Amino acid sequence: MKNIKYYAAALACVFAFSSCSLEENNYGEVEKENYMKTASEAQNVLYGVYRNMVEESMYRYHLSLLFTLPSDIAKCTGNSTEGLRLVPSNAYTSTQDEVRATWAGLYKAIYCANDFIETLNSRIGSYTAREQEQAVVYMAEARALRALYYFELVRWYGNVALITNTAQSYDSPSTFTQADPVDVYKFIEEDLQYAVDNLPYTVDDNVRSDNSFRFSKGAALGLLAKVYATWAGYPIKDTSKWEMAAKTAKILVESGKHHLLSDFEQLWKNTCNGVWDGTESLIEVSFYSPAITGVAASDPSGRIGKWNGVAASGIRGVRNAGNWRVIPTFLRSWRDSSPKDGDDQPMDKRYAISFANYQYGKNDETGENGVMKPISKKYTLDEALKDDAPNDAKKSYMDGICPAKWDTEKYVNDANYLVDANLSNINWYILRYADVLLLYAEALNEWKQGPTTEAYEAINMVRRRGFGLPVEVASSTCDLSGLDYQGFQKAVRTERAYELAFEGHRRQDLIRWGIYVDAIKETFDNIVTWYNDGGEWYICYEFTKKNKHELLPIPQRDKDLMPNFVQNPGW
Repeated sequence: MKNIKYYAAALACVFAFSSCSLEENNYGEVEKENYMKTASEAQNVLYGVYRNMVEESMYRYHLSLLFTLPSDIAKCTGNSTEGLRLVPSNAYTSTQDEVRATWAGLYKAIYCANDFIETLNSRIGSYTAREQEQAVVYMAEARALRALYYFELVRWYGNVALITNTAQSYDSPSTFTQADPVDVYKFIEEDLQYAVDNLPYTVDDNVRSDNSFRFSKGAALGLLAKVYATWAGYPIKDTSKWEMAAKTAKILVESGKHHLLSDFEQLWKNTCNGVWDGTESLIEVSFYSPAITGVAASDPSGRIGKWNGVAASGIRGVRNAGNWRVIPTFLRSWRDSSPKDGDDQPMDKRYAISFANYQYGKNDETGENGVMKPISKKYTLDEALKDDAPNDAKKSYMDGICPAKWDTEKYVNDANYLVDANLSNINWYILRYADVLLLYAEALNEWKQGPTTEAYEAINMVRRRGFGLPVEVASSTCDLSGLDYQGFQKAVRTERAYELAFEGHRRQDLIRWGIYVDAIKETFDNIVTWYNDGGEWYICYEFTKKNKHELLPIPQRDKDLMPNFVQNPGW
């Protein structure tokens, strides 16, 4: 099968975790002694720990598309906070359902990982030698997953409870306390170091018969490098971790086990069709359901390409809401900063691949449905981006440009097409090798207080691939050189915006750099300078506050039940 096999909910945890929040300890006991008596059974239960990733509150929607949206490169469609726009406008409160659902979903996932780890520890002594070898890998996978879930928890919510075993989940909510975020990061570090020590690289794996969409040594190293880079930034600002980020990324880079795909566009052809290619994909969420039953537990499909794809009607999948919108001034900056080809278009091939200056709908002349249509009949994007362009041209594009990496009509084959108005079988990249190369370049520059040869090589490899050039061959067209510390810092931050555009990284990048609110304000200023009335379409500017929106609030109901908790700043 092309996707991870997700097993029944009873196998998701050896205990069926039925609480909807951290403080609710209502568990349905399952016959624990009947499970995981063999490594094969343990693997089946491990799939349940993975399955948490496809929940609505996790990467199906909240952690991929909803919370990550408001930034300096993207916004939600529309100019109000009504309905689906409330969260992407940063206009919600501590009682917001989505905020609480993700808090609960992450703790549920952590409980599942804790339960699996404890049960496997109690079973492994009875396994055969071959099964013990397999079980060590499964243990490393579970600990890597637990680290990922805690990483999301601490970077989104900040001041959280550190639950390291299932027994703690039975405690009264009145006893829960907030851990120092540093202690949470240390726990994540320990789990990932175990995973690094015990997982094989994808290409060297002779333990698992199928390692598609599963953690590998490369994935654990890449995630650990990202953890260190986040630890070094806001709000903890332990700058000593830049050295650890660089050294960890270096192990992965110098291993030669992972590489950039030669064709940037192939990434989207792969993920839109459930194709696993561990060359560049390090952590990828696999969504696949042959049909929609209406029962969430039976439908491990996602919203990728529907909620953040190209707006469409009359298509194979009924429609795409396409609620993500690309900020035009971001595209203008990207276009103007790139060397041009003979047609005066950016030589950076990622530019045209990353956004859609079109939508899908009915052809006004023929009546045909699902055809590609320009956003404006009168003006091209280049014409609209001019300072002196008519306001109707600017208005057309201010709220009309969608991301195009998950264009369902361009990339999704019939075999992977899920006919549903809201759900798809398109996968989601959590971590790509390109991300790690850019983190490596960034960490070296921060650690050494200036770019090194290795830092230039890492960022230039990403740029060369983006320009369609061989990644190992120096290029006078796109290679960076001669920058000081601040110049390289700016360059790598910009390159992350271009390479990882709309992939859910930008908001957290801006937060760890300590410039999230500043970037929102700068973007607003750029928009209204270009288009006087454009500010009303960038609604998050009105609501995003410094020393508040760097973290989500502790869900109010949970906080009320946990008197030792202090609410995050500004909430």
